Amino acid sequence: MATVLVADQCEISGDVVTLDAFRRWTRSPDFPAAGQVDWVASCIEVDLSPEDIFTHGTLKTAIVARLWSLAQTRGMHLFAGETRVSSVAADLSIEPDMVVVSEVSLESGRVRLVPAAGGRPDRFVELEGGPDIVVEIVSDASVRKDTERLPAAYHAAGMREFWLVDARGPEVRFTIQRPEAAGWVVNAGPCGAPFSTVFGCGFSLVRSRNPQGRFIYDLVAE
Repeated sequence: MATVLVADQCEISGDVVTLDAFRRWTRSPDFPAAGQVDWVASCIEVDLSPEDIFTHGTLKTAIVARLWSLAQTRGMHLFAGETRVSSVAADLSIEPDMVVVSEVSLESGRVRLVPAAGGRPDRFVELEGGPDIVVEIVSDASVRKDTERLPAAYHAAGMREFWLVDARGPEVRFTIQRPEAAGWVVNAGPCGAPFSTVFGCGFSLVRSRNPQGRFIYDLVAE
């Protein structure tokens, strides 16, 4: 079969036609070192666009800064960027913006750590199954992916929560969603703020400007 070349940077072999083949490719030396290449519902999605600094980069850092200590005290692991999550049930292999996995999920087999090549101890390259939380931050190039294709795939994978953040407009849009039979529904606390069942608390995401006028963010646990 033919080889597909995307933007002279990402070469996709025509042999990568199944989820299993895609996962093997991600662990090979031929897999691109730059850009984001994912498998979503039997489609290979390639995003070579850079992240926006103040509506994605600093926002992601602020969320990680808050969730890191909360995860540590609750027996959870927080992964931010370049952590591959795959699900056979959802026909999915992707690197979300953030992933939270509890020790309970790992011990129960809900999520499996995929060992690195060679079986070296304590070396893993992938999470398989349905993590406790996935977080996606919307960018200009990922709107339909983050709001349409990924929610359906994450639901099929059995994720416990889906966090969606969009800071590109005049107001920051932030929701925490829980799965029900028909799909995701917004999970809110008594005051209407996003509520995380996994962390057991509500959150608010505050955006302001520093003295130089640039965006800064704070994720507040309530």
